[in-house]
Amino acid sequence: MAFAGSTAPTRRERGLLSRIYASYGQEVVILGALAVLFIAVGLYNPRFLSPENLNTIFSGNAYIAVAAIGMAMIIITGHIDVSVGALIGVLATISGTLAVSGYPVWVAWFLPVLIGIAVNAVIGILVAYARIPSIVVTLGMLSILRGGLISVTGGAWISNLPPEFLIAQQKPFGIPAPIFFMVILSLAAAFWMRYSGFGRSLYAVGGNPEAARATGIPIERRTVQVFMIHGMFAGLATILFATQLQVIQSTVPPNLELTVITAAVIGGVSILGGTGTVIGSTLAAILFATIGSALIFTNVSAYWLRAVIGLLILVTVLADMIRRRRTA
Repeated sequence: MAFAGSTAPTRRERGLLSRIYASYGQEVVILGALAVLFIAVGLYNPRFLSPENLNTIFSGNAYIAVAAIGMAMIIITGHIDVSVGALIGVLATISGTLAVSGYPVWVAWFLPVLIGIAVNAVIGILVAYARIPSIVVTLGMLSILRGGLISVTGGAWISNLPPEFLIAQQKPFGIPAPIFFMVILSLAAAFWMRYSGFGRSLYAVGGNPEAARATGIPIERRTVQVFMIHGMFAGLATILFATQLQVIQSTVPPNLELTVITAAVIGGVSILGGTGTVIGSTLAAILFATIGSALIFTNVSAYWLRAVIGLLILVTVLADMIRRRRTA
């Protein structure tokens, strides 16, 4: 029985808090970790909270968060894509080449998105209809894209990019464009995944494919569609990546695919499929950037970042396995 003036939460409030944590627990944990990092490192070195460094953390890594949106959808449906980093490297080279070749900038922005959708449509068809595991298909695509890019370009730099092409350096409504796109795309994707029939069907496919098929969900078509959507987000991430600097190197960004996959997993997407949110993957991408910057401002070797991320992966996967066993 609750006494007047008591500050203890009521049963209804506890139930609400439990539902919120059950749905967004990982996001809450990541937000807490970000808050602790910003406060602790900011007290140790105030320059960590300078506008320039905050802009580097949020704007410079927004393309990873955008790519992680599509990756989260792929993993939710029970698949994975290890070729996304190579695809972004190829699409960035195509985009920069179009921009310096005199094509309108909208072509240099739009065509890589279309190519990303087309490449991932092929992957989706092989996974859905040829029944080839996604890890095998995307490993093959990784080798094709990486080898083809180096063979054709030799790793050359693309310079003299037209100023109007550099959309990542613009500030619509006073907000750096990468942050603007990251927030809008993350919120739109989260709303669509939660409230649309298509989005909910992705959770069903990843959680129990046979039950989803029994309810009338076209598993093969959904698989191809989600890979195409993932390709679209990879294309959008490419534009932010290719336009943030004055030059583009025609190579595959190192470890980019692992960073994107890790952002989705640490963001709360179960590696076994069926659960997770795109908001979590976006927050995890920001967390990685924050940790990397914090290591620099605390005079710790940046190589520790990979070790920290590896530890976070193990802890997250272990927690997911424990949660699934308790649920079962």
